[in-house]
Amino acid sequence: MGGGKMDINTKVSSGRITPMKAAVYALIAVVLIVSPILFEGFGLLFLTRIAALVGLYVMLALGLNIVVGFAGLLDLGYIAFYAIGAYSGVIVGTVAIRYMPPAMQPYTYFLMIPVAAAFAALAGVMLGTPVLRLRGDYLAIVTLGFGEIVRIIINNNAFGITNGAAGLPRAGEFLPKPAGLEWLQSNAFFTLPNLGANGFTFSFSGNLYWYYIIVLLCCAAIFVVRRLNDSRLGRSWVAMREDEVAASSMGVSITGAKLWAFSLGAVWGGIAGLTFANFQQFVSPESFTFMESVFVVCTVVIGGMGSIPGAIVGALLIQGTPEFIRGFASSGIIQGLSGEQVTAISNYRNLVFGLGMVLMMVWRPQGLIPSKRRAAELNADDDILEEENETLYDIQHDTGRFGDSADQ
Repeated sequence: MGGGKMDINTKVSSGRITPMKAAVYALIAVVLIVSPILFEGFGLLFLTRIAALVGLYVMLALGLNIVVGFAGLLDLGYIAFYAIGAYSGVIVGTVAIRYMPPAMQPYTYFLMIPVAAAFAALAGVMLGTPVLRLRGDYLAIVTLGFGEIVRIIINNNAFGITNGAAGLPRAGEFLPKPAGLEWLQSNAFFTLPNLGANGFTFSFSGNLYWYYIIVLLCCAAIFVVRRLNDSRLGRSWVAMREDEVAASSMGVSITGAKLWAFSLGAVWGGIAGLTFANFQQFVSPESFTFMESVFVVCTVVIGGMGSIPGAIVGALLIQGTPEFIRGFASSGIIQGLSGEQVTAISNYRNLVFGLGMVLMMVWRPQGLIPSKRRAAELNADDDILEEENETLYDIQHDTGRFGDSADQ
């Protein structure tokens, strides 16, 4: 007795790096390394700073993607981990500086990265434990409250260590320049007088230093998040996101999966917060409002939930576009603008951002670059219909073969 052969198409691409992928990655690396040098040399210093700020939002979006995109837990208070990482790193760092030899002080930022990550992860566990039974809107409200609680505690100078609205560091305290920055500022400079209308004068700046640090941290975050997504824990998050009851019945520890999602997502928020504080050389509660949480959530949603490239593109649009408009207006590149006009253009930058979000939700609600798994889930009905049509086609055109098999 004969039978037909079944073909299974998984539509899962191989993780192998093809020559085309390698060429694209190399091009991206060259752009990331060279473009800020060109900005600095041609006097477009504000673009380097904007690129660094966008990198911070990429880190935040990647961390929140673990919670929202992979685990399906709507977190509206993610900015709290950003604040906890910033304040814990600065507070512990300024105390540690008092007991450090001067030669070790430039390494304070790098030594505080594990501290900020640990405090943020602990806060993630503290948030995740009482909300294990909550889902959807209820979870969103609780996480929103958590974010506001953290901001209010910081603003009210909790335990006398946050310095309230005045921010940190306090008068008489300082955040030392990171290792290598002073040497680069003294030695990394050159001039090309024949390049461009006004020549090319490059001098290594603090903004450029932090830009490269943030790019390296983003690369590390991408690597970790990608490995998590492909891990057994990542599969547990996806199963939990689709149906907690079914996932639990198949042996997934819902409690463990949720706590891991909150803590691992918080780690990158804490590291981003510490980096932001050292980049700005100052930190205050004004940087951690509810709207900042909204911006990060919008970054994940617009880019594509569960998608690493989507988080990057979303950060470019959400944070980069408004800041670019403001920086371009206030940079003096456009001659003849009055102070009131510059202020008006800066205020209207969020109008452009809001319009883009509305158009995005109308025409592409799955995000600009959704993950393949997420896109398949959103288009499940179409895929099923396509498979059914293919099956009917095969049956209609295979009757002869099945008939011969039956005769045998």
